[in-house]
Amino acid sequence: MKILEEGKGKLIGWRDPDENRQWVLEHKSRKLEDKRMTAADAVTRFVNDGDFLVMGGFGHIRVSMILIYELIRQGKRGLKMAGKTAVHDSDVLVAAGCVDEIEVAYTFGHELRGLSPASRRAAESGKLKIAGEISNAGYQWRFLAGMMGLPFMPSRNLLGTDTLKHSSAKVVEDPFSGKPICLLPAAYPDVCFIHVPRCDKYGNAQIDGIMVEDFELSRAARKLVITTEEIVDEDFIRETPDRTAIPFFLVDAVVEAPFGSHPCLMPYKYYFDEEHIGEWLSVSKTDDGVKQYLDKYVFGVADFAGYLEKIGGRAQLEHLARVEHYQEQMRAPWVDARKDGGK
Repeated sequence: MKILEEGKGKLIGWRDPDENRQWVLEHKSRKLEDKRMTAADAVTRFVNDGDFLVMGGFGHIRVSMILIYELIRQGKRGLKMAGKTAVHDSDVLVAAGCVDEIEVAYTFGHELRGLSPASRRAAESGKLKIAGEISNAGYQWRFLAGMMGLPFMPSRNLLGTDTLKHSSAKVVEDPFSGKPICLLPAAYPDVCFIHVPRCDKYGNAQIDGIMVEDFELSRAARKLVITTEEIVDEDFIRETPDRTAIPFFLVDAVVEAPFGSHPCLMPYKYYFDEEHIGEWLSVSKTDDGVKQYLDKYVFGVADFAGYLEKIGGRAQLEHLARVEHYQEQMRAPWVDARKDGGK
């Protein structure tokens, strides 16, 4: 192909598709095995320093915060991260010194709550390297290419934008029309964390609401750790097999973690803990504040259960679960139907 233009961004997360396919064949089992383990064991076994890490969910929604805190507690370093739709998760990891390189779609803000002082400070000081830029859609198509075992995905997404100039994409001459077409390089993450409402002990996972890019991401990642609000019987999953977004053979570990996305939102389960997010945004304006936060909520507790007690325990969690959105407006019809025997 005739290359017309190339972005100046660093290529991270790309692999030769055939090499990745061979790795999967050699390392991923298709046996129905019990994959339950603790968050500490999952991070120890499946995350290495320097890995390319990608998180499921979106922004402050359905994020596996239990594993974020465990990464920090174990002192993982040199991680590269896809800042696709990352917000609170990437901000805390960057502030803790776990991530030192990131490809940005949207990272340095907490949406309507304002900018991320810790990540912005790290980027401006050079502590955090910006490998490149891309759009949210561009990242989804990078994962789509990875899922399909392709080296790239053709798109018009970045054509005519300055984002292209800072990306790792290439513009080539389309051999069919002769017009310019953008090639987005595939992304094959070393490890991925996805938080779901329920799954069985084998890893068959269901996701309520919008999946964003978790369908593609779960299939592109080499190692996949599922955290779940509850582990249910296999028969429960089999009742509605069409709802299984992630099948067991993609999954390496299953971690049961009620309220595992706190302080983020879990659709149909609990709302954002705005008070806690606000505390982070306030204290993370300084490095000393970041240290105080981590000492209190990460290093000052033994595990995520201790963290939940620290933020207010059962009373606070029940308050978040009682929000009107999850009692009436956001109740999924199939939940009530199942109570009536599926009618």
